[in-house]
Amino acid sequence: MVVRATVVIGDTIPVVSLREVEIFSLLTPTTRHEQRQLTKLIRDVKKVYPYARLAGMQLQKYNKLILEAKNEREARRILKEAEKELNARYGDDLKNMTFSQGRILIKLVDRETGECSYNLVEELRGNFTAFFYQAFARLWGYNLKLKYDPEGEDKQIEVIVKMIERGQI
Repeated sequence: MVVRATVVIGDTIPVVSLREVEIFSLLTPTTRHEQRQLTKLIRDVKKVYPYARLAGMQLQKYNKLILEAKNEREARRILKEAEKELNARYGDDLKNMTFSQGRILIKLVDRETGECSYNLVEELRGNFTAFFYQAFARLWGYNLKLKYDPEGEDKQIEVIVKMIERGQI
């Protein structure tokens, strides 16, 4: 086997390139209550993460279709068809999510798209609809303007997502 090497002060030192390794772990719960909370968080993230990924892919798809639209009327028609299709396909699943799953989904949509849910609704449906959705969401305890913070508040969620992506959980 041939290995690259360098000579330093008369000594030959092999030069080996290693792939980068990222090390992360979940915070270890100290009580039964914290253990149950972590188990619930993992279950909820595993349930909603595929929907967040799907939201990111669908947004790219529909943005491309809208950019290719001949005029604003056709773009609105595309959006209405997309909304009907997505509602028919995923509406029941989304309606059956728990409160905490909904909150996690809002954050993961921001993670996947780079935009908070409020901005997405505003872009796709307009200011009035976004305001209405936000007001309705606030009545139920949600906030569509929540931003995903992988280094702070959402660090546990980020670790769980990375573990899902690597097939570790």
